Amino acid sequence: MYNYNQLVRIIADEKSKEVFARLYGNRSKSQPKRYMELLRKFGHRFGRDSDGIRFFSTPGRTEICGNHTDHNHGMVIAAGVNLDIVAAAAPNDSGVIRIKSEGYKLIEIDISDLSVKNAEKNKSPSMVRGIVAGFKRAGYRTGGFDAFTSSDILKGSGLSSSAAFEVIVGTMLNFFYNDSAVTPVEIAKISQYAEREYFGKPSGLMDQTACAVGGVIAIDFRKPSEPVIETIDCDMSSRGYRLCIVDTKGNHSRLTGEYAAITDEMAQVSRLLGVDYLRETDIDSLISKAVEIRRQLGDRAYLRAMHYFAENKRVQKQTEALKKGDIRAFLRLINESGNSSAQFLQNIFPARNIKNQSLYVALSLASYILDGQGACRVHGGGFGGTTQNFVPANKVKRFKKTLEDVFGEGSCLFLETGRQGGTVVF
Repeated sequence: MYNYNQLVRIIADEKSKEVFARLYGNRSKSQPKRYMELLRKFGHRFGRDSDGIRFFSTPGRTEICGNHTDHNHGMVIAAGVNLDIVAAAAPNDSGVIRIKSEGYKLIEIDISDLSVKNAEKNKSPSMVRGIVAGFKRAGYRTGGFDAFTSSDILKGSGLSSSAAFEVIVGTMLNFFYNDSAVTPVEIAKISQYAEREYFGKPSGLMDQTACAVGGVIAIDFRKPSEPVIETIDCDMSSRGYRLCIVDTKGNHSRLTGEYAAITDEMAQVSRLLGVDYLRETDIDSLISKAVEIRRQLGDRAYLRAMHYFAENKRVQKQTEALKKGDIRAFLRLINESGNSSAQFLQNIFPARNIKNQSLYVALSLASYILDGQGACRVHGGGFGGTTQNFVPANKVKRFKKTLEDVFGEGSCLFLETGRQGGTVVF
């Protein structure tokens, strides 16, 4: 544990540059100033004499393949990116968790009351209360702490700012009260529990797992209580491509109903096929019941199930392509995934607001500039927010100018993948 002045010296120490380089890559130079400012704000809010102050970090994530498959026990490829949420935090003996995030009101949770609060649904306090409840439910220790957080993960961007927040809360509880004995996968499962039962969003497990584990990982959720995780090599920059997330200025915050409809419709198809989840059956069974599904549930539910089965196969093919270093096949499968999301999953724009098709605008521009090179697709949950693009190095300048002319300066985020998951810094 460190006190305030010790952390000031650690941040300024030359050795810290190696830590920042490992976590942030091409964004590392700005981090000492960011961490110093975060520490200052923690001291101003909670006092410089707090004992045991530590820094914590959890990355945002990018989904590379496996769009909306995890909630049906499917497969995905995901990666931690070099955008994150950072917290300066210290334990307290008050039995209260206090979290102040830049730009938001103070969250204050009395951990003696872990009941679900309807007034907190779809709000950050519900996540904190739910994670504490999840720790307790799993037999882990809990306690109070004070934290000040700073995030450069765009909210509603498909980079999973909410999952990163959940995971960093779990990481702090793990370090302060459980000697870091809780595994990243267990923290991810507790975070999903909080999001489902307390926040009120029917989340799969992919976002939380990618943020908690980090790296570039293929995840098989056939048995969600024991996901099979494989680390794979996906350093696209060494192969002449840059990952660019384009922020179309949409927002996920009012789209819970759209996401829930995907989960609900796939669940309805599953029940009609006599199973709990689509992973328990196959595409031939789906096709054999096509007439009945269309009549009872409608065409969209049928098409979304078709996407699920095709997307699961794509994840397997893409994993093999990466292992073999077959970049052409990898990029072709990225494009196929994007086309399937648009045509069959139908998560490019909200059904209730057909005038808002910013993702399609971004994808049309990307397709024009890439001209058969690279790849582009919807990013994350869809309906608003961001697109994912793999841009050849010789097209980066033109790509950035064209997209930012339309969506504004700073809308193109060139990121690095493979970042470590939820961690204690220093």
